[in-house]
Amino acid sequence: MKSWYFSKSFEEDFVLKTIRAKNKVPSQSIHNVLKTKIIKSNTKSFGKERRLACSFLHKNYLKTYRSQGLIFQTKEKPDFIYPCDIVLFTDAKKIIVQYYRIKDNLHVYYSSNLLSGFEKFVFKDVNKMLKKFPTLKKLWKEVNKFRTNAGYSPLSKQKHRLIEYNEVIFHKPIKIKPIAIYGYRKIARQIAKKYNLPHFVSAKKFYESL
Repeated sequence: MKSWYFSKSFEEDFVLKTIRAKNKVPSQSIHNVLKTKIIKSNTKSFGKERRLACSFLHKNYLKTYRSQGLIFQTKEKPDFIYPCDIVLFTDAKKIIVQYYRIKDNLHVYYSSNLLSGFEKFVFKDVNKMLKKFPTLKKLWKEVNKFRTNAGYSPLSKQKHRLIEYNEVIFHKPIKIKPIAIYGYRKIARQIAKKYNLPHFVSAKKFYESL
């Protein structure tokens, strides 16, 4: 996996959070990640075990869950990969695209259940996933087919952003090689400067620089 570039999005303060009861609490700061070169599991949602969720960058996948974070590489092999945001495979009553609208109510949003048959969108290998879904047009069509077969209305075009990034899942802390910091706020530039890393306003801009 070391040839792939990954993005791990952080909250605005560059601290990863986790859900404890109904509260969002600090899990790991960017400073700890960059000093230890380890990212720990922090995501707990949709009835799945605690995990580390990030995204691999590709011409099809240039969005990120949040607007700031870390670009890295790793030799670790993921446990599995989703081709889009996992929320699209759940019974969430209201699917929300903008993270800022759910960030203070994650315990409710993340309590939705995965729909039967979602396993067809689970992959063990990046290349196999890209072979199955070589374009976002095909993925969009298959996701909507899955949801309508489950009794839900087709997704509106406003939800398309949720297939413009993927979810790479690790169930244990992973050793990483930090590559760059992204984000348009001043704090992103400051962190990049402190740790002598390149800075980009977005993961997309980083990818386009390759």
